[in-house]
Amino acid sequence: MTWASVLPRIATPVPSQACSHSYPGTPDQAAQARALLACLLHGCPAADDAVLLCSELCANATVHSDSRRPGGEFTVHTKIAHGHWVWCGVEDDGGRWVKRPPDPGRMHGLDIVAALAGHGCWGVVTETGGRLVWFRLAWQAGAAARMLAAS
Repeated sequence: MTWASVLPRIATPVPSQACSHSYPGTPDQAAQARALLACLLHGCPAADDAVLLCSELCANATVHSDSRRPGGEFTVHTKIAHGHWVWCGVEDDGGRWVKRPPDPGRMHGLDIVAALAGHGCWGVVTETGGRLVWFRLAWQAGAAARMLAAS
């Protein structure tokens, strides 16, 4: 699957890094993905939000996609433009997409992604054999960090 088309563009070059890592499609692997992303984002004010959203997407991949089948896997792609933004996408093995009706009393994974990333800063790309769900966060502290600081 090509994910470069959903990466943000910046006008001037900035220090950046990219990383992709694949995991077996089992729920326990979300912890491994979180740990790697936390290391990559050490010192980033938006790290906690990014790790939370990545965890939600990994959980979705292992529970709701064909990645959960024997031999399945999911891949976490990360691109970091230091001081500007963090982009992360979780690529799964595809499968039937069953969207739940909204539940006003409880946010689901993609509701959390939409709330923290904001309009136009997340999406779903479906291609033959797979799906990529991605988000982009500004480098500064995100919504979850602001909520914690206010309490």
